[in-house]
Amino acid sequence: LVNMTLVINTSTPHLWTFTVSPAYIFLFIVLSCVSVFTVFLNLLVIISILHFKQLHSPTNLLILSLAVADLLVGLIVMPVKIMELIDSCWYLGRIACSIFSIINGLSVSASLCSLIIIAVDRYIAISDPLLYSMRITASKMSVGIILGWSFCLLYMIIFLYFNDHLLQSQMSTKCDGECSMLVKYSWVIIDLVICFLAPCSVILVLYSIIFKVARRQAKAVTAVTNGTSFKRGAKGLLSAETKAAKTLGMVIFVYLACWIPFYLSSLTVESVTSFSIVWSVFGWLSYMNSAVNPLIYAIFYPWFRASAKYIVSCRIIGFSMETLAEPHSAYILAIFCYISYKQTSLQQHQHKTSTLGAL
Repeated sequence: LVNMTLVINTSTPHLWTFTVSPAYIFLFIVLSCVSVFTVFLNLLVIISILHFKQLHSPTNLLILSLAVADLLVGLIVMPVKIMELIDSCWYLGRIACSIFSIINGLSVSASLCSLIIIAVDRYIAISDPLLYSMRITASKMSVGIILGWSFCLLYMIIFLYFNDHLLQSQMSTKCDGECSMLVKYSWVIIDLVICFLAPCSVILVLYSIIFKVARRQAKAVTAVTNGTSFKRGAKGLLSAETKAAKTLGMVIFVYLACWIPFYLSSLTVESVTSFSIVWSVFGWLSYMNSAVNPLIYAIFYPWFRASAKYIVSCRIIGFSMETLAEPHSAYILAIFCYISYKQTSLQQHQHKTSTLGAL
């Protein structure tokens, strides 16, 4: 078999191309499987968190927000991009072209926004665990997520407007069946700073602080709980918080690995078109991030593996997740109150010893 390209010329200035070859067919099948896989896995995450009340924690709400953004990528962005690889013509009109561009950018920016809030959430949980449950609640987190998505939507509207891709009067195309955007080089730099360098720098700084604080608290817990009945519970709680930080740190590492090539390639030319081959390759690498995130949850989170098992087997009704739920808040409070008490007693004892020594 050889490549076949169908070109249709009409009296209007249309140029439609439809490419069929073994390579394109194989690529279509593979990318379609990736799209279905992404939708399926992120739906498992969304259903798990929404259905089981035990999982309605602030951190899991952030994971839910991230899964919704990844679901948009798998459900809308990936199928359209697959069709663009096969058929260069856009059949849905200019309004749909603008809407698709907004959804594409919104899903990407909302993912990054969720990762920023996740880093802040883990920083508070590790640095001040005693007051975490009072400072960070599900309602406050929900408001933060809504504000984050609203800011991302506003940014995408501004981005498309200044790149002449928002209003029908702005959009100039070579033919009627085209949906491509020419990004100005100045906005490439602005987008690089706002959507990548600045937020990723904040995330990396927060996680470096998180792991330093986690190591320091691990030593403190070991020092004040030797020989006590709270030792196992305190260590288990701190270990759970540290494991959560490491898991979400892995999510951020994968995000950076998928997006760094895309942003580096965007700096190599003065103007970048959305139909560029380089952007197509690195764009699909960034889309793969939406399929990888649920796999990370499956590897590190027991609650996701258990809930996914019962959802797939249609035994979700009546299933209890109490054994996988987070420790009871009263027990957590008791552990850290005891640790604080022991640390205070130890400091008072050291102070009295130093005073007697001076006398």
